[in-house]
Amino acid sequence: MLTGNTLPMEPLLTGDEVLNYIPQRPPIVMIDTLWASDDTTTTGGLTIGRDNIFVENGFFAEPGIMEHIAQTAAIRAGYFFKSQNKPVPLGFIGSFKNLSIKNLPPVGSTLTTKVQLMHEVMNISVFQGEVFLGEDCIASCEIKIFVMDKSPSND
Repeated sequence: MLTGNTLPMEPLLTGDEVLNYIPQRPPIVMIDTLWASDDTTTTGGLTIGRDNIFVENGFFAEPGIMEHIAQTAAIRAGYFFKSQNKPVPLGFIGSFKNLSIKNLPPVGSTLTTKVQLMHEVMNISVFQGEVFLGEDCIASCEIKIFVMDKSPSND
């Protein structure tokens, strides 16, 4: 399990900058901030707008939370690849395991999500993810992502 919800003073990426690091496009973009990313842990954020396609009855629904976790993992890959001057790869959700959603956040809430790399074999990455609303962990899971590396090979 990840610990704490401490954020750096300044985010690495915000708003439309995020689109350069993920393959998703509106209306499916479920991340608007990259707070931090290192070799194992990435922290992303999302402020839930009223017009978000996953808002139901004033709350951010389960599929939106799941997509937000996946896009936090995706921005990690995008940030890593772009730092090496490589194209941002496509990624596909392989599975969610032990998904627990305790609360649905209301419109206007800001989520902070941490994904920690647990295993990486070839193009398959397994992350532990946690979604925070303030200091409260409202969702957690293990997520498996398949990444298609589009960079040219050195054969």
